[in-house]
Amino acid sequence: MGYPKSQSGLFIDSLIGGKKRDPNSSMDITRLNSKNFLLYAMKHYDNSQCTGIPEFVEDINRIKYIRKLLTIYVKNGDLKERLVLNHLIPFYNVFPTVPATKMLFYKLPTELHCALKTFLLFMNYMPEKSPEIEVEVDTASIPIDLNIAKRLRQI
Repeated sequence: MGYPKSQSGLFIDSLIGGKKRDPNSSMDITRLNSKNFLLYAMKHYDNSQCTGIPEFVEDINRIKYIRKLLTIYVKNGDLKERLVLNHLIPFYNVFPTVPATKMLFYKLPTELHCALKTFLLFMNYMPEKSPEIEVEVDTASIPIDLNIAKRLRQI
């Protein structure tokens, strides 16, 4: 299912800030920040079955769902570990490990990093070195959530 060039171009323009970009200008996307997040995601998106922008947006929205689930756990203690895994697995299926991890640490608030790190260690997706984002994250100093680790061992 294709989109008319003008329609998809307008949609992409609105995703990356609503301004026309000069094709000759270069944007540094090695360090993740709010200005280049969607461009970074688009560059690393690898879904051979994707037929349009809505599927890309759906995959990016998984970050929002993961954030909601981890926030509920941190605030209420209600952990839905299988649902978190059900969002993390497809997310890592369409983004390479390092870019996906960078995007998750960038988009999730620091109070959720402990829970996120525990899930990523369980899935063997936690990098040895901290991902480069706007504010560097010292992943070695983030503790593991023992309650989540216990629940994940039971799966």
